[in-house]
Amino acid sequence: MWYPETFEKYRVLSVHDLLKEYLETGRIKVDKSIHKQKVTLHDPCNYGRKSQKAFGHGYFEEPRWIVQQCCEDFVEMYPNRMNNFCCGAGGGAWAMPYAQERIYYGRVKAKQIMDTKAEMVIAPCHNCRDQLMKSLVKEYDLGVEIKYLWELVADSLIVEPWSEEEIRRAREMRDEQFERDGIELEEEEF
Repeated sequence: MWYPETFEKYRVLSVHDLLKEYLETGRIKVDKSIHKQKVTLHDPCNYGRKSQKAFGHGYFEEPRWIVQQCCEDFVEMYPNRMNNFCCGAGGGAWAMPYAQERIYYGRVKAKQIMDTKAEMVIAPCHNCRDQLMKSLVKEYDLGVEIKYLWELVADSLIVEPWSEEEIRRAREMRDEQFERDGIELEEEEF
């Protein structure tokens, strides 16, 4: 049985929360000119509808904001957010021996992707990414690149040497985050 008061006792961060925080605070910087192609976002059932129902917050706006920081040309799928179509890999279907059924159910998602004319699809969920990349792209000849959200950010990173002040500030931010999230690390001995 699920007890919401237990959840509130702990601070849980998703990849969406962490990437958004890092981008907003300048802890990481990205170059959106790296990704000039048209990009769309798949709303995973687990991060969206299921999270909304279970925790009162679905991750719809955070991944869109992150993608828009990394890409010049973002286009929505329709419908989206709470009404987006499942990719066909949900409910453990990706791990089950029902490939033909998965591909059949994924036909709606494939059409949705084709309608966007996107060249890249961001799929924050590992099941969705595998279904899109390993099944639907091939079966429906989508001709799109599939990436995780974190992978898009990693590919967009601006990596430059930091000044001593930036290093000091980054350590302060790390320590504040660890304190906020109740993280205790053991000291390393050299």
